[in-house]
Amino acid sequence: MTVVDSVKEAVGLGHGGSETSTSTSNPATRDQMSAARVPLAYRDSCAHLLIPLNRCRYENYYLPWRCGDERHGYEKCQYEEFKLRVKKMDEIRESKGGARSN
Repeated sequence: MTVVDSVKEAVGLGHGGSETSTSTSNPATRDQMSAARVPLAYRDSCAHLLIPLNRCRYENYYLPWRCGDERHGYEKCQYEEFKLRVKKMDEIRESKGGARSN
């Protein structure tokens, strides 16, 4: 377990912490992400959707009207993950009595 994984688990964003549509599917392994050459910044819980999206983009010469279903699924996953982060931050802020961290 890396530092990033342990931090995600600590704040409840790891794969074992919550039961959402993004965490119910099988996450991509490090080997799969490396083989698909996924940049480090995009190796998150939605990487299992990014791999087939990038493959589709490559096979269709990055035409913007192709791979719409894959792109929509990936963007929905990203949005759901964002909502989880916002919810967790609201819970942390509420536990501190509304005080902001900055």
